[in-house]
Amino acid sequence: MSEISYAGADVSVREDLPAAHERQWRRLAEPGAWWTGRERVAIAAEVRGARDCPLCRERAGALSPNAVRGQHKSRGELPDAAVEVIHRVATDPGRLSRGWFDGVMASGLTDGQYVELIGVVVTLVSIDAFCRGIGAPLHPLPEPRAGEPSRRRPPQAALDNAWLPMIPANGATGSESDLWGRRTGNVIRALSLVPDEVRGLKDLSAAHYLSIDQMANLGAGRSIDRMQIELLAGRVSALRECFY
Repeated sequence: MSEISYAGADVSVREDLPAAHERQWRRLAEPGAWWTGRERVAIAAEVRGARDCPLCRERAGALSPNAVRGQHKSRGELPDAAVEVIHRVATDPGRLSRGWFDGVMASGLTDGQYVELIGVVVTLVSIDAFCRGIGAPLHPLPEPRAGEPSRRRPPQAALDNAWLPMIPANGATGSESDLWGRRTGNVIRALSLVPDEVRGLKDLSAAHYLSIDQMANLGAGRSIDRMQIELLAGRVSALRECFY
């Protein structure tokens, strides 16, 4: 796999960003808990393909995505239920519903496969969006690595207040004790049925986002001041229809 670099970008890029992206690109190609390396790379390819899917475009323009039936433009390497999850999460995540979720799960996906799918989608979308944002070309997808999924399920995961089992907020113990401290947010817990996806998200987030300490002193040491940061954040949130 070629080394990820942004040396040719039109803007300067901190060294921790390509380093984090390279770690996640390498992890993308490795067997996970429920998908092989080849399947994980195929998931990443489907994420990119969803941008040109006619069905996704038609659904995005419809009053309700449930009103539009059809077949996704797919590479044909993954089960239809997996393709549906990838395309919907990548192109229209704001309108997912419990009914939709129950339908795709009834199609044969396991809860562990679903969570790992989401982890791969988040990784690919995050890094691709960064590339587009700075005008850099998208990285070629990595070559899959051989091996079988671990099929490890954390024993403390249980149904709580989400659609899927999660590790309790105060229950990241044993092999999962590194996932968080005494407490954490549900956005982190949401992937905890597949602990390595939490680890990957934490690693990527450490490079992409401000730390709690930095949030308390927003703008210090940055190229733009706090008012400019707040303006950009508010505008992006509005354009993305961010729930928060």
